[in-house]
Amino acid sequence: MAGDSKKLQPIIIKRVKKGGHAAHGGAWKIAYADFVTAMMAFFLLMWLLGSTTEGDRKGIADYFSSPLKVAMSGGSGSGDSSSLVKGGGTDLSRTTGQVKAGDVEAKRRTINLRALKEEQRRAERTRLEELKKKVEDVLANNPRLASLGGQIRLDMTKEGLRIQIVDEQGRPMFDSGSAVVKPYMRDLLRELGDVLREVPNRLTLEGHTDAQPFPGNGQGYTNWELSADRANASRRELIAGGLPEPRMLRVQGLAASKLLDGKDPNSPINRRISIIVMNRDAEDAVLKNYSPDEDDSTNAESEQAAKPAQAASQ
Repeated sequence: MAGDSKKLQPIIIKRVKKGGHAAHGGAWKIAYADFVTAMMAFFLLMWLLGSTTEGDRKGIADYFSSPLKVAMSGGSGSGDSSSLVKGGGTDLSRTTGQVKAGDVEAKRRTINLRALKEEQRRAERTRLEELKKKVEDVLANNPRLASLGGQIRLDMTKEGLRIQIVDEQGRPMFDSGSAVVKPYMRDLLRELGDVLREVPNRLTLEGHTDAQPFPGNGQGYTNWELSADRANASRRELIAGGLPEPRMLRVQGLAASKLLDGKDPNSPINRRISIIVMNRDAEDAVLKNYSPDEDDSTNAESEQAAKPAQAASQ
């Protein structure tokens, strides 16, 4: 029985079908891609040659044939590509070669620095004039400050917009011999700080007194210290009103050295605070230590000459 079952088992025969293109595979695709790429490069080259002037082609040929020679001669190697006329110029008799540098004067773009600076000055002055008008409007529209109109003077100087707050008989900004700001003065300074923060210009703050000597023996606290303390007190109120502190470039006390009323050195208007919204020239003068009216060509000499004088004054 066991032998019969072995005889009845089926026999399976596997046949492999041979393909007609097994020998080639996908190599033809790579060859075709190379052919297409070569054709595209060829047509691109033909297009470039067709759209390039004779001068360009000559320049390129010269460069690749002797690049060192082109570089040493100073030429660009671009032939007459800048002109439809062969030879690169307006002379119809020239048909080959580049035009020499001296044959055609190249157009040069120049910038007049002096004219540019004057234009910037005019624009800055216009901005300061607008600021002056705005300060006047703030004073006119604020009932608390309207009564101080006679104590506020605005004018344009060579340094910029100057805002002066002067004493008035019976209405001082500070008590005699004091650097404590009066309440109405505090309101005014804070309003100004809010307005001045809108312009990018930096400020100088000056304190002034009259010529009346400060009580004492003259060896201690004087009008110089008092004017400086009053200027600093005003600076703090401007900042409290919103003025950014880095905008304050200089704070100084001048005592009675710059009287507003020279005929009456003890006049109340000589006791004042000056806020100068500086223009760019004045700011540079402070930073570079020279006068804003000096010409740029003499800045170096004047700066050297000014140093001994400044050392003596200090």
